[in-house]
Amino acid sequence: MSVLTPLDQKAAMVLETCRARGLRLATAESCTGGLIIGCLTGIAGSSDVVDRGFVTYSNASKTEVLGVAPDLIVRLGSVSAEVARAMAEGALARSNADIVVAVTGIAGPGGGSAEKPVGLVHFACARRGAAMRPARHVFPGDRAAVRHATVDVALDLIRAMAETN
Repeated sequence: MSVLTPLDQKAAMVLETCRARGLRLATAESCTGGLIIGCLTGIAGSSDVVDRGFVTYSNASKTEVLGVAPDLIVRLGSVSAEVARAMAEGALARSNADIVVAVTGIAGPGGGSAEKPVGLVHFACARRGAAMRPARHVFPGDRAAVRHATVDVALDLIRAMAETN
């Protein structure tokens, strides 16, 4: 018998919450490269809740797969609240999910600037028929720490959205 990590336990709680409410999930991931959906699908029985995961690491994939407007990326950069929101909207429109979480950020170690430092992550959590919930965090630590913290917050956002009436 394997022991679940705290993150796995949180993912299991998210799945249980969604299952109890009959909700399906999808993710739209950039800086995490599929870690959120991987964490969820690492839990046995997740297939009754998880619909799909979109890994859109490049700007072109954000446009091609999720329908993010290229001019939005050019104007604001791929790491922005607006792009996270567009990713979530695109994933919701292109899936059978009731709830979607989107993440885009700078995991590092390079790529940061004074305006957009390493560790900056924009989140958008969307649910059909509900207001979108954005979030912005600047996480400390190395690349692995930023990505791990991003998964943790994304799971919290999904659960909170699932618990909304």
